[in-house]
Amino acid sequence: MRKFSLVVLLVLALSLLLAACGGGGSEPASDSAGVAPRSGSGNVANGEKLYKQPVIGKSSAPGCNTCHSLDEGVVLVGPSHAGMGTRAATAVSGQSAEDYLRESITNPNAHVTEGYAQGVMYQNYGTDLTEQEINDLVAFLMSLK
Repeated sequence: MRKFSLVVLLVLALSLLLAACGGGGSEPASDSAGVAPRSGSGNVANGEKLYKQPVIGKSSAPGCNTCHSLDEGVVLVGPSHAGMGTRAATAVSGQSAEDYLRESITNPNAHVTEGYAQGVMYQNYGTDLTEQEINDLVAFLMSLK
């Protein structure tokens, strides 16, 4: 009976964690390449602070570190973001690292990492975050070498 209770608790905890990584929303404004426009540069320190907040954005969406670790090889729900600044440069042929990261924030299902399911991250941070917040997150992720 104790083993059954542990399994039920584990399933419940995983369900809550998966629910925290989603939320819906409409498609963000984008340019002809499908990438939200940018203006100005981001602030790494502000991006790190935003990344580590438990909730972010207008709709109080779950923060990035709810589902993504910054430790190499540590998987929470989504892939680790350790070394993301380096990996983003080669993630999509012909796309800059900054554009890849921006698109991953504003349209998270555009390029799903191999081994992860499409649609798990359905929160649209492109509508929940300001352009400056997106710039800050991109700057922070680019700093992760």
